[in-house]
Amino acid sequence: MVVELYLDLLSQPCRSVYIFAKKNNIPFEFKHVELLKGEHLSEEFYKVNLLRKVHALKDGNFTLAESIAILLYLSRKFNTPDHWYPSDVQKRARVDEYLSWQHTRAINVYGPCMSLSRLERAVEDLKSTMKQFEEKFLQDKPFIVGNEISLADLVAIVELMQVSAARCVQEGRRKLSIWLSLSDTKR
Repeated sequence: MVVELYLDLLSQPCRSVYIFAKKNNIPFEFKHVELLKGEHLSEEFYKVNLLRKVHALKDGNFTLAESIAILLYLSRKFNTPDHWYPSDVQKRARVDEYLSWQHTRAINVYGPCMSLSRLERAVEDLKSTMKQFEEKFLQDKPFIVGNEISLADLVAIVELMQVSAARCVQEGRRKLSIWLSLSDTKR
């Protein structure tokens, strides 16, 4: 039986699940749920995800919500290469640490038009987050856990894809620029 993935690729977490499944040749059926049309609020989708949030996985009668849980489930069920979610307990702890930290640093710049002062604060918050990301997670390594890409890198990549058009993310950030270019070649 093929896993069903309910996703909208406008969503960063959905993109991480989609990229991971594709990169690892995981057989899945893509079920497009259009967030902007409110399809995640439908009664049909409610049967898949009681939380009414996209992303969701259905594997037979088993359903699962939340992108990190889905990524971990897929990595375990399909026995993906170790670098994604390392068996080494300390490397795995680093992946877990990043996955726990990243959602607390999300900067909401979507929705109705924002004031210039709010936009300036968001840009400053983003710069601060990128500094923390480089100093805490990248340090002097090519990837968060070392020499190979992990789930932590993938989750970070899709978040940065959202704002990377605004080059201010990379300005003056040599480590971040190198990491982004390395990550792009590993996807």
